[in-house]
Amino acid sequence: MKLATDLPDTPVLRELMQLLHEEIGLPEHKTVSLKTAINLDLGCNGRDAQQLMEALEERFGLTLDDYDAYRYFQPAGHDPHLKRSAKGRESKVPLTIGMLYTAIVAQHWDTDSLEG
Repeated sequence: MKLATDLPDTPVLRELMQLLHEEIGLPEHKTVSLKTAINLDLGCNGRDAQQLMEALEERFGLTLDDYDAYRYFQPAGHDPHLKRSAKGRESKVPLTIGMLYTAIVAQHWDTDSLEG
């Protein structure tokens, strides 16, 4: 995996990148930065997204009280052949590595501050 040169070199970020590599895999030929969206750029959705967020809770003690999975990810079992999407689920908000990192450091998920 290629990491952007401006990534902070902290133990928390190193552990987050290791977890992302274990849970969803990181591309070998694409540079990964804090702005990389795990849902839009890396294709993490459905069950993979659910497992990742559970792993973040467990490994980092992250509290996800304000987190809404449907805001970022397609649900597990999404049928790409459906002609109509559920209302409000067609476009997803990018969930970046930087957002995950910030939430881990703060120890909780605050949608407004992370997306602001």
